[in-house]
Order: sequence, then structure tokens, then C-alpha cells
Amino acid sequence: MGEAVFSHRSVLLDECINGLAIKPDGIYIDGTAGGGGHSFEIAKHLDSGRLIAIDQDEAAIAAASARLAPLGERAVVVRSNFSEISSVCDSLGIEEIDGLLLDLGVSSYQLDTAERGFSYMSDAPLDMRMDKRRSLSAYDVVNTYDEATLKKILFEYGEERFSASIASAIVREREKKPIETTLELSELIKRSMPSFARDGGHHPAKRSFQAIRIEVNGELDVIEPAIRAAISRLRRGGRVAIITFHSLEDRIVKQTFASMTQGCTCPKDFPICVCGNKPIVKLVNKKPILPSKQELEENPRSRSAKLRVAEKL
Repeated sequence: MGEAVFSHRSVLLDECINGLAIKPDGIYIDGTAGGGGHSFEIAKHLDSGRLIAIDQDEAAIAAASARLAPLGERAVVVRSNFSEISSVCDSLGIEEIDGLLLDLGVSSYQLDTAERGFSYMSDAPLDMRMDKRRSLSAYDVVNTYDEATLKKILFEYGEERFSASIASAIVREREKKPIETTLELSELIKRSMPSFARDGGHHPAKRSFQAIRIEVNGELDVIEPAIRAAISRLRRGGRVAIITFHSLEDRIVKQTFASMTQGCTCPKDFPICVCGNKPIVKLVNKKPILPSKQELEENPRSRSAKLRVAEKL
């Protein structure tokens, strides 16, 4: 099978550029470079400034490097996870940045390249690793996690109401033989759900595949620490813009921003502040920014996207 092209429509592109309020001489990080769409647009707004594009996916690094090559020294591409923002900055001799963008969605390339094992629609080995250097794969989760842990992951990360019956079916099936492919798992999930849950709306396996992917890549664990690390590097007036695609991610971003906008947390009846807490950021938009009607028509995959932007005080 030929190598798929890393194509990924940059979701909420104009809204991200506006949200970052790019300064031509600023230093910006795209922590989830993907095919380089957002990165390229940020770099176009720079003259003496610099863009650092980070991604953990080998295919993304190749695609972003090719896309950003015409920009020369304005853009540098680094293979890493956005949770390593501080060490990436240190390795490049960067003390402060003017902005950070994170697009937490799975790229169209990862979904559409069957052999990556992200899709419940085409057959492939169970993998789902965004970074092939990671040892844990979807195969390991499905075939080695005990029933209680599987149920917990499916319920918490997939918000799957039939997590108990799906986990039970997985364990029963793998006692006969290992579950090896995406379609095998997808069909098993479908069979383990009541008939009314299989009709209409989302594919029956969508939530379970999301849950397993989140577990494989440790996706939720890195969001809050990465936001805090980036904001600690932000110059005053610098901005962080984050796109999420499901409620679990969005809740973490919303709560992290909220905690950093808080000032004094002393009880109301204290005559003076003793906690010394001061707000670190302010919200640029009180509510998340959603895709326009036109974007939804042109790119249906943007439908669940939400953008939140905060500014360093």
C-alpha cells in the first residue's frame, strides 16, 4: 500500500490566527503541527519572529518539514510531544514565547491511513499509537487489561454507557484468541450492544475507539501540565490558543484556564488577603469559539471543535 499524503484541514484557522494576535517579531510554538497548516499560517505573519513546530508523529514531522521548508530559518520542526515544551525551548535557547497553539484532534491523515489502526471503518492491526516509539498499543490495551480496567477506560474516556457489556465481550472473545484487528474489535463492540444502540447517529464503535486511543497515547494526562508549562514561558500579553474535539479535553482546558484566572481564594470574611494568589491569565473569550457555518459545510470533521484562548497578565 502506498504512503498516504499527510493532509489535514486546519480547523478554525482564521480564528486561531486572530486569537493568537501574532506579533511579527514574536516567538510562537505550534505544539501539534500535524501537516503544518496552522504552523504555515502563523509563520506567514512573522518577519523577524520564529515558529517552532512540534509533533510526536513521524509522518507529521516529514509533512510539516516539507510544508515549512520555504520559510527557511523562520520555522524549525522538532519531533517531540507538546508536554515537553519546556525542554524543547531549553534545547533551542528560548526563554520566553509569545504564543502557543495546540490542536488536540486526531489528524485526517491518522484517521484515513488504515494501517495506523485508528479507524473502526477499515481493517488494520490494532495500533493507534501517535508516536510509534511508544511501547503501548491498542492491541496491548484490548488483550491484556483486566475487565474492570477496560470498563473504566471505556466509560471515563469514551463516555460509553455500554462499557460493562463491551468489556465483558472483549474478555470472553480474547480467551478464545487474541483480538488483532480494528474490524474484529469494531464488530465485537457492535455485537455486544443492544440493537437500539446500533441504529442511527454515530458508529457504535466510535466512543470505544476514542477511549482506547486516549489510553494508548496518554492524551488527557499531558494537557494541564503542558498548558501550565507553556503559560510559565509566555511573555506578558502572550496568548495560548487550544482547540479541543471532545468534552473530556475541553473540560480540562476550561478548568485549567479557570484556575489560572482566579485571584484571591481567601474566605470572604477575611479582612485582608493572606493567600497572595494573583490571576496569571485572562480569558480572551468567555465562551469557546466554534466553527462557522461555512467551515462546517466544507469540513464536517470540524463539527465538534471548540477553541479557547487565554492571555498572560
